[in-house]
Amino acid sequence: MNLPRLLVLILGLSLILGMVLWLVNSIYRLYIQIAFTAPLLANLLLLLIIAVLGLLIYLFVYYFYLNPPTKSKRGLRPSSRPLIQIPAQKTEAAGETLKAIRQQVQQVQDKVSQQVLFRKSQEIENRKARGELQVVVFGTGSAGKTSLVNSIIGEMVGNVEATMGTTTVGETYRLKLKGLDREILVTDSPGILEAGIAGTEREQLARQLAADADLLLFVIDNDLRASEYEPFSKLVEIGKRSLLIFNKIDLYTDEDRELILRQLRERVKGLISPKDVIAIAANPRPVQQPDGKIIELEPEILHLLKRLATVLRAEGEDLVADNILLQSQRLGDEARKIIDRQRRRQSDQIIERYQWIGAGVIAVTPLPVIDLLATVAINAQMVIEIGQVYGCEINSDRGKELAMSLGKTLVSLGVVKGAIELLARALQFHFATFIVGKAIQGVTAAYLTRIAGKSFVEYFRQDQDWGDGGMTEVVQRQFQLSRKDEFVKSFVMDAIHKVVEPLKDDWEAQEVHHDEW
Repeated sequence: MNLPRLLVLILGLSLILGMVLWLVNSIYRLYIQIAFTAPLLANLLLLLIIAVLGLLIYLFVYYFYLNPPTKSKRGLRPSSRPLIQIPAQKTEAAGETLKAIRQQVQQVQDKVSQQVLFRKSQEIENRKARGELQVVVFGTGSAGKTSLVNSIIGEMVGNVEATMGTTTVGETYRLKLKGLDREILVTDSPGILEAGIAGTEREQLARQLAADADLLLFVIDNDLRASEYEPFSKLVEIGKRSLLIFNKIDLYTDEDRELILRQLRERVKGLISPKDVIAIAANPRPVQQPDGKIIELEPEILHLLKRLATVLRAEGEDLVADNILLQSQRLGDEARKIIDRQRRRQSDQIIERYQWIGAGVIAVTPLPVIDLLATVAINAQMVIEIGQVYGCEINSDRGKELAMSLGKTLVSLGVVKGAIELLARALQFHFATFIVGKAIQGVTAAYLTRIAGKSFVEYFRQDQDWGDGGMTEVVQRQFQLSRKDEFVKSFVMDAIHKVVEPLKDDWEAQEVHHDEW
C-alpha cells in the first residue's frame, strides 16, 4: 500500500473510533431520555444509527480491501501478471494466411523453393508459439551499434543471459524487462553500406533481420544521409515500428547537437513521431582532467531506455501480432511470385509451341490475306491449356469465343496490318522479296498468336478479367512490348529457322524438279 493511502487509512480509523466513542455516549443518553416517554421510537432510532454506522464501515472496507487499486505495469512482477494474449483478429488472420501458403506451396514444382517456403512458414508458426519480442539494432558499422547493444544490455532492467550465438549475422541477447511477460531478444545486426561482395552480403543479412524485427533501432552518428534514409524509409513503410537513434552526441557541441536533432525530426516527419528520434552517447570518449587524469564517462542512454521501455510495455503485444501478420503476408506474396513465375514459364512454352504450329498451318496453305479465322481453332486450344496452367477450366466453346473476340480486336486495332509491315521489313534484310512474300503470312500468324497468348496470360492472371481498360488495353500493351527491337530481332531469327528456311528449301527443291522436267 502506498503512503497516501496508508495515511488516509490511519486518519479514517482514528476518526471512526472517535465518532464511535462519542456516538455511544450520546446515543446512550438520548435513548434513556426517549425511552421514558416512547420506548418504540427509541428502539427504531437505535437501529437506524447502527445501520448507518454499518454502512460506513462496509464502504470503508470495500474501498481498501474488496476493490484494490490496479497496479501499474512498472510495479508488477512477471510471475504475478496474467499473460496478455496476442490480439485475436491478427492471430487468426496470420493463421489463415499460413494455411493459404501451405496450399500454395503444394503447387510449387521446384523442390528447393518448396522446402524454403515450408521452412519459413514453420518459423513463423514457432515464432507465434514462443511469443518473443525481437529488437534489432540496425545501421552502418561505424555508427556504434555494438556499443549501443552493450549499453542496453548493461543498463536495462532485468536479467541478461549469455549470447545465443555469434555469427556473421550478429549477436543476439535474451533479456527480461520488469512489467513485461514476453522475453526480449536484442540483436546486433551486421553493418550496412560496406564495400565489397562480403559487405553486400552482410547488408542483405542485416536487411532481412530488420524486416523480421518487431522493433527496429536504426542507429546513425550524424544527420541522416540519403543512403541511410532509403532503407530507413522503406522499413518504416512496410510497417516496421522504428526508433531513430542519434549516437555519439558527445562528439558535438550543444548547439550542433540540437541543430542535428531538429534536422532529423524534420527529415523523418510523417514517418515516425518526434519522440522516437533520440540522442544518446552509447560509448562516450574519455575526458582528460587538467591534472592529466583520464575519466571514463558513463553511457548517456537514459532517454532511450525510458522510451524503449515505454514502447515495449505499451505496444509489445501489438508489435508481436502485427509482425507475425506482416511476416505471414510477405511469405504469401513470395509464394505467389514463385507460382506466378512458374506459370509464366509454362505459359511461354505453350505459346511458343502454338505460335509455330499456327505458322506452319498458314505457310503450307497460304491464303490471299491473313485470315484470323484460320487460326481460331489453334488459338482456342492454346487458351484452354493456358487456363489449365492458371487453374481455370475453359471448355472448347468458351475457348473459341475468347479466340474469336481477341482476333477481331487485333484487326480493329490495326495490329494485323502493323505486324505485316514490321515483319516484312525485318525479313527483307535477309531474303529476296518473293521469299518474303511466301513466308510473311506464316511468320505474321506466329507473331499474332504470340500477342494473343500473352494477352490471355494477363486475362488469367487477373482471374479471368481483362481489367479496367478491357481487352483493347491488354492487346495494345502486348503489341507495344512485341515491337521492341530486341524482341523483333530474336523473333525473326527463330522465324527464319522454323518458317522461312523450310519454305526456301522447299521452293529450291521444286525449282530443281521443274528444271529436270
